[in-house]
Order: sequence, then C-alpha cells, then structure tokens
Amino acid sequence: MSTATDNNASAELDLQALIRRAEAQTDFPEVPLDEFTPPTYDAWKEACIALLKGAPFEKKLFTKTYEGITFSPMYFHGDTEPIQPKTYPGMGDYVRGITPNGYVNAPWGIAQACDDTLPEENNELLKHEIDKGSTIYNVKVDCATRKARDARECEHIGKHGCSVTTLGDAETLLKGLKLDQYPLYVYAGESALPLLALIVAAVKNQGGDVAKLKGIIGANPIAEYVANGTLNQSLDKLYDEAAAVAKWAVDNAPNVRTIFVKSNVFSNGGANDVQEVAYTVATGVAYLRALLERGLTIEQAASQIMFGFSMGANFFMQIAKLRAVRPIWAQIVKAFGGSEDAQKMHIHGRPAKFFKTVYDPYVNMLRDTTELFSGVVGGVDSFENSTFDEPVRKGDEFSRRIARNMQIILQEEFGLLQPIDPAGGSWAVETLTKQIREKIWAEFQAVESKGGIVAALKEGYPQEQIAAVLAARFKAAETRKDRIVGNNMYPNMTEERIDARPESQAENMKARKSAIEAYLANVDAKAALAAIKADDVESVIAAAQSGATIAELRKALGTAEVDEIKSIEAHRWSERFEALRETTEKFKASTGDNVKIFLANMGPIPQHKARADFTTGFLQVGAFQVLGNNGFPTVDEAAAAAKESGADAVVICSTDATYPEIVPALAPKLHEALPNATVYLAGTAPAELVETYKQAGIDDYINVRANCYKVIQALQQKKGMA
Repeated sequence: MSTATDNNASAELDLQALIRRAEAQTDFPEVPLDEFTPPTYDAWKEACIALLKGAPFEKKLFTKTYEGITFSPMYFHGDTEPIQPKTYPGMGDYVRGITPNGYVNAPWGIAQACDDTLPEENNELLKHEIDKGSTIYNVKVDCATRKARDARECEHIGKHGCSVTTLGDAETLLKGLKLDQYPLYVYAGESALPLLALIVAAVKNQGGDVAKLKGIIGANPIAEYVANGTLNQSLDKLYDEAAAVAKWAVDNAPNVRTIFVKSNVFSNGGANDVQEVAYTVATGVAYLRALLERGLTIEQAASQIMFGFSMGANFFMQIAKLRAVRPIWAQIVKAFGGSEDAQKMHIHGRPAKFFKTVYDPYVNMLRDTTELFSGVVGGVDSFENSTFDEPVRKGDEFSRRIARNMQIILQEEFGLLQPIDPAGGSWAVETLTKQIREKIWAEFQAVESKGGIVAALKEGYPQEQIAAVLAARFKAAETRKDRIVGNNMYPNMTEERIDARPESQAENMKARKSAIEAYLANVDAKAALAAIKADDVESVIAAAQSGATIAELRKALGTAEVDEIKSIEAHRWSERFEALRETTEKFKASTGDNVKIFLANMGPIPQHKARADFTTGFLQVGAFQVLGNNGFPTVDEAAAAAKESGADAVVICSTDATYPEIVPALAPKLHEALPNATVYLAGTAPAELVETYKQAGIDDYINVRANCYKVIQALQQKKGMA
C-alpha cells in the first residue's frame, strides 16, 4: 500500500474516533435564553409588509425559479427537522459527499483546460499549468479530433482545442508529462477508441507504464448525437466500442475511466437544473445498460463512468443539485446490484458557458468565481474553471492564470479544504436539496417511461422541454427580469471589445500538413489496419503504433449513416442583446450615424433625474446616443431643443404628479418639431389617463415592465440598421 493510501486510511480512522468521542460527549452546559422573546413568523411577516409599503409580500420576498421551485425568504428548523442529515459525509446515500473527510486529505482536482492548436504548443502549456498549480492534465482536443478526422481534410483546425491526427502528434502532446503522478483528462467525442489507441501507443512508445495511467479518456456518444443531430456510426456500434474500451481499461488501466457523461449539451441549450441533471443521469443509465448487455459487471460498468456538470448562475440551486444527484445515482446503481463503492458518483464541474457574456467580459471572472464556489460547496471531485474571455477566444496567460488562481485561492487562502459538507444542515440548502431531488427523479422517470434517453431524444421530448425554458429565459432577459450585467443592464458605454485574436487557418494548415506528412513519410500501417477488430482494443492500439492516423482508425472501425434527430443548439443568455449592440456598432462604423435619443427632462433636476437616469441606462443597452440635459422649465423650450437635436426618438421624463399637465401640452409639440420621431413617456400612465396620453401623441412607455429588447430593436429597424 502506498504512503498516500496509508495516510488517508489513518486520517479516516482518526476522523471516526473523533466522531465517536463527540457522540459520547454529554456534559455540555445548558445556555438559558429566557431573556429573549422568541420571534414568530407572523410578527416577522407583519414587519416586512410594513417595510414594503404596499408592495405585495408574495411577489417581493418569494423567488420563483426555472426549475419550478420557489425560494422562501425564511426557512425554519421545525419545518426541516425531518430532512436534516442522519449520516456523516461519505456514508449512506452520499448526499453529503463520497468521502468521510471531504477535501481534507484529497483536495478537489484543479483541471485548467489546455487547448492550444498545435501539439507542441499544447505540450508546453500542459507542463506550465502543472508548474503553476493545476493538478490535472486537462487536454481539450479540437472538433476535428473528436470526430476522428484528419486535420488535412478540415476547414477549421484547432476549433476549441488541440489538433491530433497521428501518433506523432500524440507523442508530441504527451512528451515529458508525468502521467504516473497527475491524472489525464481528455474528452474524446462519440468514441474513445481511436484517440485512446493513439494515447496508449504514445505512452508505450515513450516507455511509460499504461497501468499507471489515471484520469479519463472518455466518450459521450449520446451527447454528440443530440449536439450534432447525427453520428459517424450507429449508437449500437458505438456502444460496442465503448464496452470494448471499458473491458480493456478494467484489465490494463484500472485507474482510467472511459465514459464521460457531460451535461453541457443540455445546459448550453438553456436547460434548467432539473432538466440538465435528469437528462444527464438518464444518459448515464443508458451507458450502464449498454455495458451490462455487453458483458461487463455493474462494478466494472460503474467504475468507467465520470459525470460532468455545468455550474450555473443560481448559487444555492447549484449546491443543491450536486447534493441531490449523488443519492439518485447511488439509488440507480444499487438497483442494478452495485456495491456501496460502485454507487459513488465522481463529478467534474465547470462554469456553464450559457451564462458568459461577450460584452463586459471581465464580469465573467465574478460569474466564474461564484460558480466555482458553488461547485466546491456542493462537493465536486475536480473542476475546470473557464477563462473570462472564453466566449470570444482561446485563453491567454493572463486569463488562464486568473481562472487557475481562483481555485488555488479557495484552497490555500479561503480554507475550503477544511469544512466537510459546509452546506450540510442548512435549513435552506437541505430543503432545496430535497425539492430538486424529487423533481430530478420525476423528470428522470418521465424519460424512462418513454424508453430511455435515446428514445426520448428521437421523439424530441428533451429538446421541446429545454426549448420552452430557453424561451422563458430570453423573455425574462428582454424585460430585464433577469439582469445580465454589462448587457441588458449597466452597459459600459466606453468599452472597447477585446481582441478576438483569430488564428490564421492558412498558417495552421501549413504547420499541421507539414507535421503530419513528415510523420507519415515512412509509415505503412496497411497490414495493421486490416487486422483491426472492433472488439479487440489491442488490435487498434497496434495499428496506432504502426502509424495509422485517427481518421484511418475510425474508417477501419467502421462508419455508417445514422438517422438524424433534432439537435440542441448551444446558446448564451446574452446573445440576443449582444446582437443588438453589434448591429448598432456596425452601423456607426459604416455610416458615422446612430440612433439619437433626446431626453425631454421637465423641471428641476430632482424632478426628472430618477427617470432620466433609468431611461439612459435602458436605451444605452442598444449603444444608442442618449442626449441628456438639466431640464426645461417650459414645454416650448423642451420642444425647441428637441427639434435642434434632430433626434430619432424623444423620452419625456418627469413625475407622475406633473405628467397630466405636461404630456398633453408637450407631446403634440414634439411630433410637430420632429415628425418622424417616436415619442416615449418614462413611467406608467394610470388607467384613466392612458387614452389621454395616447391622443396627445405618446407612442410607447419606458419603465421597469417595458420590453427592452423590442424597444431597441424597433428603434434600430426604424433607423434602417436592421
């Protein structure tokens, strides 16, 4: 047994002894609290209602979520006592984690992604990451590699990762890496076999011990199916390959997992947390069944699966969903006959791409921090923190350093390695855990009732459910119920877009073609390719060692036409507002013109300032030119100034008390001064004055309930931008 294993075992024994001593302690002194009057919920509620000054209590203090769960403003011990933890972490159903001592002896793995296009550059980046604090070699391969295509036949090399075509590429990528010390993470796409064969062949050729490899070289064919709508091979054949790879790993590389059940295809589509977890768990169950049908035991099958979940914007919901999914998976594996060890769910986390923005991208650092924190509190086993510039480009030294150091700071400075299940016992978190667990299980059962995840996807059920949530998210963003800092709220009007640093595809092609052809010049893999058998992983590895490319391996393993299904497209919650702003910026760049908004501020500054400020922020979301002023004493002066501005739209800003006098007098003069302008009123008209204001010439209103997206879009269309 290794020293590390001895230390872990000793620490766990010490922990158990400490727990027993704590349980035996009975002489705690009683602390009287009779000097305090116990507060009641009703008294607290009455105080809140008084502070709300007429605003509805239920709307202001209860928060509805996309998961159909309502956050309460207050949780109570009496209500949550039945669901308080009855076991210690690492015990029971694993809701509190899969190890008794949390991160005390084994910190979560820091898996900073390395995605440089050329293998030699990515090799240096992998080494650099370990030197700077990462604890996992996290290799992102490009789209072509995940589809097992030859780089020379691709239009886009290096998209989202490193290009790997030959054994020479794999050897270059892995050269000098300490694979016996640090785990290797590689997401391989729809089949792990071609890429695993190249990696194993490279390790063997470089004198490494394959048995000492650890980490994951994982496939997720169902996710690739729904992301792309099709596959290179039938699912049954891909299941065959997955089973063959799993059996090989169990026998030859027992610390390597080969199925990576990632949730990002669902979360990137806009799914809520219930949908994301339920459909991902259903995908994991499909793989379990496929492996069991092909001769693996439940212990072997479960040992091959790692899950990857996206951490979203709702902080407490992320903690709850991770705590909820572990007992669900444990229950499923137990139903298949799996042991307690097999029931343990291994979770890799990363921030959800859906919630990242192109504009004001530095705010993404803050989003990443909260998402990382929620993942750690929820109990991830490893985490890949995204770079703040991920929506725009591949990361650089600065953005990777910030992302990596967020994790290191949480471990080294914030002391998050010490608390074991820090959320355990929280009345709010335990309640949310129970609620989302029940909803995940119900949605999982709905999918199972349709014949499993694949049958449900062919029917279009998950796609429809996710599309409905996406539409609700976009609607909430349009009305700014969901606030996207720097996009639909608080835009930075002095912002300069960060450089996208586009890679030269011509240079990439030249470099890749040269490297591939130089390697293949003295290679003859025909005989080895002819000897490949899909159920014999060693034959595929042998072909890789003979110099077969990843595309040749895929061809030898077989390809096929697959029935198309409706794909789930990747989105981001800010994309529609980003498109509006880009439209304005392009128009400004080509014409030198912009939508001009004149604020008809009436009266002294205190009278109009609040609504003028709100209106300015509202319309600057579209990057429009908002013309402010210190206010006008008369409607004639306001109309004259509006005419001189030549504005495309005018917004009257004052108070509800002054509008009945100002609007009927000013609105007609504004239309006379600017016949083609749209006239808005900042605020809301009382029901009895709506028709009066309409007759006076108010075209629309700008207020907290207005659809910001549609207002900006309409102004762009009227200007001829769109």
